[in-house]
Amino acid sequence: MTRTTSFLLDAPEADTGACADSIDTIFDPTTFRHLETLGVGHGWRCWEVGAHSTSVVSWMAKKVGPTGKVIVSATDPSSIVRGVRSPVEVLVHDFGVEEPPGAGFDLVHARLVLHHAPDPERALRSMVKALRVGGRLLVEDADLSLQPLACPDEHSPAQQLANRLRRAFHQLLTAHGDDVTYGRRLPRLLRDAGLQRVEADAYFPLSSRASTALEYATIHQIRRRLIAAGLATDDDIDRHLANISAGAMDLATAPMISAWGRRS
Repeated sequence: MTRTTSFLLDAPEADTGACADSIDTIFDPTTFRHLETLGVGHGWRCWEVGAHSTSVVSWMAKKVGPTGKVIVSATDPSSIVRGVRSPVEVLVHDFGVEEPPGAGFDLVHARLVLHHAPDPERALRSMVKALRVGGRLLVEDADLSLQPLACPDEHSPAQQLANRLRRAFHQLLTAHGDDVTYGRRLPRLLRDAGLQRVEADAYFPLSSRASTALEYATIHQIRRRLIAAGLATDDDIDRHLANISAGAMDLATAPMISAWGRRS
């Protein structure tokens, strides 16, 4: 099975839900801006790949209207089906190994899921295959190593601890096989997959309430793994969570690279 959900997301539902909500708050405006620019509108057929929440799906559904269609694929669709209705169809689908759930799509979109697939290039080719001629692909993924710090302004022991724990988090991801440099390669990968008019940009959240909430929820998720790996102690994590709660830290989130192109 594809790792469309990171191994770190096997935490209690409250933690995973908090992470998903924070990610939506941070990145939805960027995603919506790109989708708007790509022209998503009435009658479009869209495939949302590996969705973990309903915000993007609901936005698409409003744009395509009753004459359009939004196909949502997820290995665990339970968090999706409760919040969507027609023209949305939710499928249990492993995009990393299965054939696309249809063809002739006007748009295929994947956010923060492709680098978890066992063979991301194969998955990307599958997405391109699903497009109609002239159809658009938008892939958005993180690049954790482009900006690896939790606190770029490291001016006290609190920021130093935050950055040490962020480096430990990256070590866990790398040990699990996640590619922390994936995002920067997206423009080339889209061209290699045969897309034309490829462009890309990056969004780098430096400080926000949602970034702070995401850091808090993430540390809760990975606490036992950090300790088991010898990368942190209970005291380290308790101090970091207390520092976050004090509200005086500017916590950054890894840049998200958005890359898009058209099938010729």
